[in-house]
Amino acid sequence: MQKRKLGNSNLEVSALGLGCMGMSFSYGEPKNKQEMMALMRTAVERGITFFDTAEVYGPFTNEELVGEALSAIRDRVVIATKFGFDLSGGDNRPGAAGVNSRPEHIKQAVEGSLKRLRVDVIDLLYQHRVDPNVPIEDVAGAVKELIEAGKVKHFGLSEAGVQTIRRAHAVQPVTALQSEYSLWWRKPEAEVLPTLEELGIGLVPYSPLGKGYLTGKMDEKTKFGSSDFRSTLPRFTPAALKANQAVVDLLGRIATGKGATPAQIALAWLLAQKPWIVPIPGTTRLSRLDENMGAIAIQLTADDLRDIDSAASKITVEGDRYPEHLQRMTGL
Repeated sequence: MQKRKLGNSNLEVSALGLGCMGMSFSYGEPKNKQEMMALMRTAVERGITFFDTAEVYGPFTNEELVGEALSAIRDRVVIATKFGFDLSGGDNRPGAAGVNSRPEHIKQAVEGSLKRLRVDVIDLLYQHRVDPNVPIEDVAGAVKELIEAGKVKHFGLSEAGVQTIRRAHAVQPVTALQSEYSLWWRKPEAEVLPTLEELGIGLVPYSPLGKGYLTGKMDEKTKFGSSDFRSTLPRFTPAALKANQAVVDLLGRIATGKGATPAQIALAWLLAQKPWIVPIPGTTRLSRLDENMGAIAIQLTADDLRDIDSAASKITVEGDRYPEHLQRMTGL
């Protein structure tokens, strides 16, 4: 397994990570605990060292799952988690919890995460969503104190805009930004990626396979259950799924020429953008884990990348990423 460093930090991780959210949250009913723990341990044996979770996933149950699965091999893995939602209301629907990044709340959240993850220190701690009511300097300052106390190693942000990134970085260096980035959501390229390159910050793209869409396994007839987050997303209406088929067709054409799958091309494209990008595709199946890992061996030439860019520039992706109330929580 290839390794990559996130920006200018000394945080080295596998070139692909594993997003663990879907094992217990957002994509239908929670999956079988023993099967998910076995999947994570197999991922480590295959060379994956970077695992992503958050207190809000469940809430809490995903951190507990990750902690139990990886506790015996703690020295071989990097675990990232996130704070920033107010979970006191008990509503665990995706996006239902309001944001809360008050410094005292951050410190409480970290104590809970340490226990659930069964670790002495959190490798990478992200602010999950920017809190408009708390200056980002106060957030960065609270994480800085946690780093000085030995409870956190690295500070990250998620879905933050350029000015927020700069202000936070001035207080406590930001190791990584986690944001959605893929062939069907390229807005980070305009301002965010140049800023990260300038400041030496890594990028961890979540939903690098478009929440499953870029695998080519969906069409306008695909149905999502009420416990599946995608049932609420404008980009997953039947009309949008049909309109966006052109993106999947593009990946399919490239994949055929490379003896690969659309998912592998989507991940290989991300890996080819910058050496400090580490996608974290999520999966609950070993076959998909192996398929995703196959992307690392795929070499896209400069001509391939130009062809993909040229074809993609002619495609207009239909549908917003999130409903309006969730879109307001992002910096993009």
